[in-house]
Amino acid sequence: MKRFTWMAALAALLSATTVWSAPVFTTFEAASSNAAGITPTRDAFRAAIGGGTAGGANGSFGGLRREINWDGVPDLRSDPNALPADFFNATSPRGVVFSTPGTGFLVSANAGGATPTLFGFPGDFATFSAQKLFTAVDSNITDVRFFLPGTTTSATTSAFGLIFTDVEVLGETRLEFFDAVDSLIFSRDALASGNQGLSFLGATVTDGAISRVRITAGLNTIRANGLLGHPNDDVVVMDDFIYAEPMQARDIPEPSSLALIGVALFAGLVLPRRLRRQV
Repeated sequence: MKRFTWMAALAALLSATTVWSAPVFTTFEAASSNAAGITPTRDAFRAAIGGGTAGGANGSFGGLRREINWDGVPDLRSDPNALPADFFNATSPRGVVFSTPGTGFLVSANAGGATPTLFGFPGDFATFSAQKLFTAVDSNITDVRFFLPGTTTSATTSAFGLIFTDVEVLGETRLEFFDAVDSLIFSRDALASGNQGLSFLGATVTDGAISRVRITAGLNTIRANGLLGHPNDDVVVMDDFIYAEPMQARDIPEPSSLALIGVALFAGLVLPRRLRRQV
């Protein structure tokens, strides 16, 4: 009878231990030929994260969200000069560091300088917040990792969104979110906006588990001002980034790991010594 009681308790613990709720995502998306058409969706995303209406130092809105609109990047870090991958964690600490399979990153030049604006493609790109845009170089992929702003301490966030410009082909531009163990937890394609159009895409998650975001922007690549990697594929670049304040990363075990932890605790702390010797 005692053996049955212990085994029943073990089964109950296993059942309780494997109860796990997947993160719940809420998507915000819109596409339009102009900034006004996507502004309500951008504003709804901002409100879902929280924070004020006026940006503070380093793009902080009340300690609840951060924003990057690229326009404050100085000329020495703008096209034709590369943007350092850690610029928005070291120079202007906002808790993000970029990486790419390509050769680096560019922020477009201001008007009035020697370098043409909009990466030399004024007939393709428009801006949401004038006048600078952002792109990876020699790649259509940008990875965004989160840190406690100004430190090397890994962090996670509960929301991330951005504005794409010139999404003409469905299925080629998307966001993918990864958790602290680098498992894919969310993926969504951006809506098409047409030539010089603007698309907003973002999502919030219930448990703040976003450790990395992969941005795929079209199929084409920018190699330098006025120079594409391919002659015909859709070229897409980015404007404003909006995300929840990066917080201390949490390494959340998967359901199978939780079950093993439960068994170990039960065997070590609950089962009588005699029964443990029999196992």
